[in-house]
Amino acid sequence: MNKRQVILDNLRSQIKVHRHLLGVALGSGITAKHAEEGGADFLLVLNSGRYRQLGRGSLAGFLSFEDSNGLVMNLGSREIMPLIKDVPLIFGLNATDPLINLETYIEYIESKGFDGINNYPSIGLIDGKFREALEEEGLCYETEVEAIRIAHERDMFTVAFVFNEKQAEQMASAGADVICAHLGLTNGGSLGAKKIFSIEIAKDNLIKMFDACDRVSPNCIKMIYGGPVKTPLDVQYMYNNTSAHGYVGGSAIERIPLETSITDITRAFKTSGSVNEDDLMLKMLDGVDKHYDYAEFVMKYIAEHYHDDISLSDLARVSHISVNYLSSLFKKEVGTCFKTFLVQYRINKAIDILSEKNIPLRDVAELVGYNDYAQFSKMFKKVTGQSPNSRIKEAKNN
Repeated sequence: MNKRQVILDNLRSQIKVHRHLLGVALGSGITAKHAEEGGADFLLVLNSGRYRQLGRGSLAGFLSFEDSNGLVMNLGSREIMPLIKDVPLIFGLNATDPLINLETYIEYIESKGFDGINNYPSIGLIDGKFREALEEEGLCYETEVEAIRIAHERDMFTVAFVFNEKQAEQMASAGADVICAHLGLTNGGSLGAKKIFSIEIAKDNLIKMFDACDRVSPNCIKMIYGGPVKTPLDVQYMYNNTSAHGYVGGSAIERIPLETSITDITRAFKTSGSVNEDDLMLKMLDGVDKHYDYAEFVMKYIAEHYHDDISLSDLARVSHISVNYLSSLFKKEVGTCFKTFLVQYRINKAIDILSEKNIPLRDVAELVGYNDYAQFSKMFKKVTGQSPNSRIKEAKNN
């Protein structure tokens, strides 16, 4: 039995017992090592993964900083292959590279020990006039479809990124083993009400792409990548509402956890407090009224997001009630209006920080949600009757 069939049999057996699949798009050996230990079903070596490890954004993978295929070949064969044991390794192929012959290069990828290919960087992530110019030069998504077809005919495992219904049909027809609906570059690490709206839009797009795939290849494995889907809770929501079999994580597994942990531990050394975003998000997705009264929900949200931009209109939309109604309910229950409560909460947090740590006032302002120091100083004086500097001097004298 060839490697591709072994991989497919393993993936499909997990699907039969209702286990969801996980692919990890990575840029370093340490990620590969621990992703395999964590149970990843396959690993993708992508050029953007390497740029993420260098502290740059995934978009760097779309610019001509260096040879994309050469970077992936070097990273995969030298840094990652020696560390992994049994997990399949997929090559992120820049199929539109005009300096390669697709058939020859795919044969070379196979000879170096990779188990399959994936179409990345993809023309599918580019739009507008730049996309038109690329296609005029013959650099088009159809070349990526051809790469998947060639690899399939060589009996290599294939993971195809698709961005719309037509591409889902094209890749399924080319024989892709996995159709991965790419929802765009993964959004940053913060949770907010606006995220809930984008998740709903993503869900609708996924359903359309998966339906298109099923019309051509009903047995194709369907997975999700990127966009607003970046936590286990987001993915579970998609499992509950679409026919997805699994998730491919890049930034969500390799970048955001690292950024979040470093940011949180740094902030923890400067201030006190804890954040449990998943608990609040679950309640937001499942319906506010099942878990909280509305005023309690708003107060809970402020407690977890006072350092972010907070809009009552966003919270009203998540709660499925009007802004005016939520505002009146909040004032009735709490005894003050939303804006006043938010300002008081932030200033009280600032006072707590100032009493515990010797931190520059501008940094304190940012920690409690004020990018404009003048506005912070104004609100501080309005709440306490003193300027921040006067407060510090008084504390020192005492």
